[in-house]
Amino acid sequence: MLDRLDVPVIAAPMAGGVSTPELVAEVGRAGGLGFLAAGYLSVEALAAQITRTAELTDRPFGVNLFVPGSRSSADLTEHRRRVARAAAVAGVEPGEPRWDDDHYSAKLELVLALRVPVVSFTFGAPDHADVERLHAAGATVVVTVTTPAEARQAERIGADVLCVQGCEAGGHRGTFVDDGVSPGGGELYGTLAALRLVSAAVDLPLIATGGLVHGADVAAVLVAGAVAAQLGTAFLACPEAGTAQAHRAALAQGGTHTALTRAFSGRPARGLANRFLTENTPHAPAAYPDVHHLTKPLRATGDPELMSLWAGQTYPLAEAAPAAEIVRRLHEQARHAVNSVALRGAPT
Repeated sequence: MLDRLDVPVIAAPMAGGVSTPELVAEVGRAGGLGFLAAGYLSVEALAAQITRTAELTDRPFGVNLFVPGSRSSADLTEHRRRVARAAAVAGVEPGEPRWDDDHYSAKLELVLALRVPVVSFTFGAPDHADVERLHAAGATVVVTVTTPAEARQAERIGADVLCVQGCEAGGHRGTFVDDGVSPGGGELYGTLAALRLVSAAVDLPLIATGGLVHGADVAAVLVAGAVAAQLGTAFLACPEAGTAQAHRAALAQGGTHTALTRAFSGRPARGLANRFLTENTPHAPAAYPDVHHLTKPLRATGDPELMSLWAGQTYPLAEAAPAAEIVRRLHEQARHAVNSVALRGAPT
């Protein structure tokens, strides 16, 4: 399916309300592929989003699921104290840390029943039996990977396509296992390095993602072997996106670096370095989704110093525009970049 896209551009699934049916539909209308993010949604809310997207467009679209991990044995005592102090200042009560599987099985059954055309997975690979069921329902299965080892694991369970994520990407790292030591949950590869290493390790179509905001970036990963480029931060400021106003304002203001942190969710994720991230990153445990539930009331305050302002490293280069316009601009820029390289390399 991905090799039949009019434009090899994918709008990344962005959980927490950013990915909307309207955003997905507009990206599809422009010739790309949009993803809904099932993460954190109830099964009923996900069903409503899938139904609404199908009403808005007759183009294919995807749904992304979080693969549940094992329960963490990390000590949350110190992080709970820190979150409680921040919550007291903000006038809210901290959440109760707990493990759950994000209704994974029920969401899987839903995308099977509704015959979603493309189903992607983050934080791990689905079981081989589930991949076979998805194939029987006509779905293309995409698995997010960050290393060659993860890519080989995804290939073994029957994935059709791999989404290769570089460490420049905003939001959560798609690592299968968080090692609890390095901020990226393992060795950190940039997008091009990850793409080249994975392409040498497996024989599958690859999507590249991480730090891509311009058509020249799209052209670069296509030349490096990807069949499509997936962008998230580039769509955060779209009017169709569900990005919170405080998040939009922080992105527009710029001048802030990004950093990887477990402080908000217990899993490594890249965001703008606000006060909560800076003060709590050194102490945050590898305990997802426990920490996610613990900090949820803080993130809901709307205070940009307490929110998880996810963004990729190249966020200052992203522009605010309607989603379809961004897709068209990326396509034109990519073609121009390829033509420019070809002309420079032509004999005189």
